[in-house]
Parts: sequence; C-alpha cells; structure tokens
Amino acid sequence: MKEIKLIGAITFALLSAPAIVSAQECTAAGTVGTGGSAAAGGTSASSVGTAGTCKTDDGTTSSIGSAGSAATVDGKATSKTHINDNGENLKAQTKAQAVDQGTFSKSRTKTSTDGDSLQSSTRTMSHVPGQKPVKSTTEQKIILPQQ
Repeated sequence: MKEIKLIGAITFALLSAPAIVSAQECTAAGTVGTGGSAAAGGTSASSVGTAGTCKTDDGTTSSIGSAGSAATVDGKATSKTHINDNGENLKAQTKAQAVDQGTFSKSRTKTSTDGDSLQSSTRTMSHVPGQKPVKSTTEQKIILPQQ
C-alpha cells in the first residue's frame, strides 16, 4: 500500500511541475523514409531509414535513424549501420546481406538531411545462380521551403 502512495505522489509532483521549456512551431518541416527487403533461396535481407527536420526561428533540429537485418539457413549474414553527424548534416547508411553458396540477398538504405532537404533511398537485390537477379529501388526526396 505504501508503494502506491509513493508512486502517486511522484506522479502528482511531475504533473504539477511548471514547464521549463516552451515549444515552438516549425516554420518548415518534413520527414522521409524508405525501406525494402529481398529474399532468395534460404536468404533474406532488409533495411530501412528515416529522417526528419524542423526549422524554427531559433534554428533547425533534425533526427535520423537506420537499421537492417539479414538471415540465412546455412550461409553467412551481416548487417552494418553507420551514422555520421556533422552539425545540421546527418547521414545514415545501412547494408544488410545474406549469402548461401551462390544464392544471395542484399539491401542498402542511404538516408540524409542537410537542414534544407531530406532524402532516402533503398536498393535491394536477390539472386539465385542460373536465374535473372531481382532488383528494386525506392527513392524519396523533400526540399524544404525557404523561410
């Protein structure tokens, strides 16, 4: 019974505390995202990326995220994500690949924002020896309006 009272007191204190930071509305904002997956034989690979930007009178705030996964029955699977933060310029790249002898599946997503534009692209490919490779590309780009 005492635990419930303590939790209730903490919740009440947090809800009744004054807001320290006031929110601003975005004068320009956007989000992008792409993703894809490929599968062949006993292999599969997927990747996804997303980015968002909000411009206010005080500056620009951006976020970025990317992830991938790969799987195979008997072969080798790898997934790597790299994110680069250089001020307003954010870049993310994910590569996922699964290989089982000559059969493979791979997916790569690149996502970026520079404060004025956002873009994301995903390329996938799968291949079984003796068959034609299956490829796909998805792209999205947004240019934010000038303030």
